[in-house]
Amino acid sequence: MRKCILLITWCLTLLTAINAQQTNEQLAAYYFDHGEYAQAAQLYESLYKQSSNKYYYQRLLTTYIQLEQYRDAMRLVDRRRKSNGKELTLFVDEGSIYLKQKQEKNATKSFNKAIEAITSNLQPIPDLAMAFMSVGRADFAARTYLKAREKTKNRQLYFNELVGVYQKMGDYTAMTNEYFDLLDHFPGMLNSIQISMQRALQEAPDERLSDGVRRALVNRVQEHPENKTYLEMMIWFALQQKDFRFALEQAEAIDARFPEIGGAQLLRVAKIAQNNNDFGVATDAYRKIIAKGKETPHYFDARVGDLEVEFAQINHNYSIDSKNLNALKEKYETAFEELGKNELTIPLMRNYATLMAYHGGEAQTAVDILDDAINIPRLKPQLRDEIKLELGDLLLFVGQTWDASLLYMQVEKANKNDVLGAMGKFKNAKLSYYNHDFEWAKSQLNVLRASTSKLIANDAMELSLLISDNMEDDSTYGMLELFADADLLLYRNMLDSAWNGFNTINSLALSHPLLDEVLMKKAQIRMKQGRYEDADSLLQRLVSFYPNDITADDALMMRAELNEEKLARPQTAKECYEKLLLDYPTSLYVDRARKRFNILKTK
Repeated sequence: MRKCILLITWCLTLLTAINAQQTNEQLAAYYFDHGEYAQAAQLYESLYKQSSNKYYYQRLLTTYIQLEQYRDAMRLVDRRRKSNGKELTLFVDEGSIYLKQKQEKNATKSFNKAIEAITSNLQPIPDLAMAFMSVGRADFAARTYLKAREKTKNRQLYFNELVGVYQKMGDYTAMTNEYFDLLDHFPGMLNSIQISMQRALQEAPDERLSDGVRRALVNRVQEHPENKTYLEMMIWFALQQKDFRFALEQAEAIDARFPEIGGAQLLRVAKIAQNNNDFGVATDAYRKIIAKGKETPHYFDARVGDLEVEFAQINHNYSIDSKNLNALKEKYETAFEELGKNELTIPLMRNYATLMAYHGGEAQTAVDILDDAINIPRLKPQLRDEIKLELGDLLLFVGQTWDASLLYMQVEKANKNDVLGAMGKFKNAKLSYYNHDFEWAKSQLNVLRASTSKLIANDAMELSLLISDNMEDDSTYGMLELFADADLLLYRNMLDSAWNGFNTINSLALSHPLLDEVLMKKAQIRMKQGRYEDADSLLQRLVSFYPNDITADDALMMRAELNEEKLARPQTAKECYEKLLLDYPTSLYVDRARKRFNILKTK
């Protein structure tokens, strides 16, 4: 009986002690979190005597430092070192106390002791590096990882950790060298390393990282001129920086040293430069491949690419010189004789049709070549339907509206649930608008406003609003019919007739919802005629007089690009881009405008 009473008494005492410790711990945490460090210190001293766990130690050390009781803090570290000699972070704690007292030399001595104590045992390494980072000494965190590598003779150890530390330090050359050292041992990781470096370059707050990468790359290429991987990295980096000319120079260097590649890097640079509208570099790269002769493996791609670039340069202009047009036409005809008309040359066939119809005045030639493309055997259905849409546009251009509508309906029916089908539906709705069937067109456009394609949805909304906003009081569409007629003439490139049609609307109405649209169409006519100053004046009037209409952001973007590309007025272009960003933040052009604005701002 007596033993039972003693056991109960002991249990109650233990429970009381545990409850008391829990209460003290909660109270200490409360004082600590509220900055009442003197009260917290007293409680943590008691708790640490009862249980010398690391949590109590760290809390108590922090309270001493906050209270500037540096002697107590140092004694605490010394006592803990006697019982936990392998705890390397204690040297960091000691150094941090010196730092608080502005004793830099003593702090460095303590930090160095931690580095010297590192062995091949990796268990304390992460905590030690983290401790150095917590006191703002990323340099010693890096030394921690490097010492661990030295002790274990493992050069790839802690790669990710070191890259992160170097990035925080801003030592981008060292960071880049880490990537390259890894690449030396594992060339197959080239793609993964490029992805990682690309992410770092995108997140970098300034140019220091790109400068560090460039320096490290140049050094590596100079030290290892026969290492193809570093040359490939140099090309990759130049492309990331959009320095396409430098990328081409490096591709030429690879091509000269490794002729067995057959111009693969030249082709890569050409395609990327082409996609970024650097037509000069793209042309040079394609023609260097072509100069190698027909036996080179990329000759066919280069021939196609070269013509695509030349077409893009001409098609980008609103007004085309007949001499340039005829020269390009001859090049296409020569290419078809050499390369044939097949699935691989379809891009050339489509461009040639556009050139002949919309710039060369030979619509029937264009129709014939697209017919040839559609009838190529075993053509992918989606590609065939894309060409059908282009053929429908051509037929509408020459006035064969029924045949155009039939093609649009075929594409819509074959692609009911994708973007291509929605495009067919939109083109048919626009054809109905040209034919004055406004109610039917509007019903189709309202369906398309929910399209998954943002571009189609936006175009459908604009045309739908054009129709609904311009219904006359008597529910007729007199002025809109005039506008649609002139708009169709503009589409058919009958520019003088279209201009007269839009002028008729101006003469019949001093005030009408269509007048902003009329200004936009007249600006487009002047641009097609190469009368860029007149076009700029019309767009400026539109933005000034109708800033709240749906065409305002279109006009601003057109005016910005016109001043940048045709009128050589970058300051005006920059002002237009900035106005679009500030006044029309929901515009579809925001991303494009921001990119161009940032480029012009740096010039």
